[in-house]
Amino acid sequence: QVQLVESGGGLVQAGGSLRLSCAASGRSFSRYTMGWFRQAPGKEREFVAAILWSGGSIRYADSVKGRFTISRDNAKNTVYLQMNSLKPEDTAVYYCAADGTMTIFQNPALAGYAYWGQGTQVSVSS
Repeated sequence: QVQLVESGGGLVQAGGSLRLSCAASGRSFSRYTMGWFRQAPGKEREFVAAILWSGGSIRYADSVKGRFTISRDNAKNTVYLQMNSLKPEDTAVYYCAADGTMTIFQNPALAGYAYWGQGTQVSVSS
C-alpha cells in the first residue's frame, strides 16, 4: 500500500512559479513510476508528467514541455513538479500518482495508476 500526500499548491500570477511536492509512504517507492496529472473544472483528468523509478526516463505533456520539470528524490520518498512560466490554463487540481506495474512503466501517460493523492489546487491569475 502506498499513500501519497501532495503539497505546494496555491495562487500565483501568470508567469510565476510553483513547486509541488508529493511525499510517499511505503518501502518500494524507488520502484514506482511516479506521475503528475491535473483536472480543471469541467474537464477530464489529463497527464502532465511522469518519471520512471531510476529518474532516467521522463515524459511530459506537450502543453507543459519547457515549462515544467519533474524530479524525484528516492531517499526522501518524494517527487517534485517545478512549474515555471505558469499560465491561466494551468489552473487545476494537481494529483500525484504512483504505480509499480509494467503497464504503467511502459505507458506512463495512462491514467491507470494504482495509487493517487488527494490533490492540491493550483490557481493562476491573468
